Amino acid sequence: MCPLYVAGLIGLGDRKSVQPMAARADGVPYDRLHHFIAAGIWNKAPLQQAFLGEADRLVGGSDAFLVVDDTALPKKGNRSVGAAPQYATTLGKTANCQTLVSLTLARGEVPVAVGLVLFLPETWTGDPHRIALAGVYGDRRAARTKLEIALAEIDRVREGGVRFGCVLADAGYGCSALFRQALSERGLRWAVGISGRSKVYPADVAMIFPVAGRG
Repeated sequence: MCPLYVAGLIGLGDRKSVQPMAARADGVPYDRLHHFIAAGIWNKAPLQQAFLGEADRLVGGSDAFLVVDDTALPKKGNRSVGAAPQYATTLGKTANCQTLVSLTLARGEVPVAVGLVLFLPETWTGDPHRIALAGVYGDRRAARTKLEIALAEIDRVREGGVRFGCVLADAGYGCSALFRQALSERGLRWAVGISGRSKVYPADVAMIFPVAGRG
């Protein structure tokens, strides 16, 4: 079912949900394809490892970059897992959407996606019944920030043997001191965006707190 599903995603047709993809493929029962996607009973680890190995072969190296970013999928309704009113980068405004943390390995003009993890807002992680009804399983139900997801994905990619020389991220991640410190603790070089309102001081500056004259 996996090759058939991937063929449906990259093939002709605008609608990429299971039913129309099954209808466009010859001899593919909708029920079988839906069960493959909905049940998630296959082991993804060997596929992920093979994929990381191929990504590293294509563009990995000390001159490669690992780019951390967000991507948003606008949604209607409230049944799609993780869908909630939140900032959609693709729209430039707050909208009902799913948000995913993405990792891309890039060298020169060639990017290869190596990670894409769904972020679950508090409206989902704080509602056990809703999250169970949607089929979210195991540790996926735990609340995690986008920063925590990004760091976990960076660790997974490194453990998979992917080589890169620098981590890049926009201000959505770069404004977090904890994220920057976590990258440094891992011995990684990084370049991140920061807000135009950020205050920057030399490392040896000591803060002197004012003493109130009264009150």
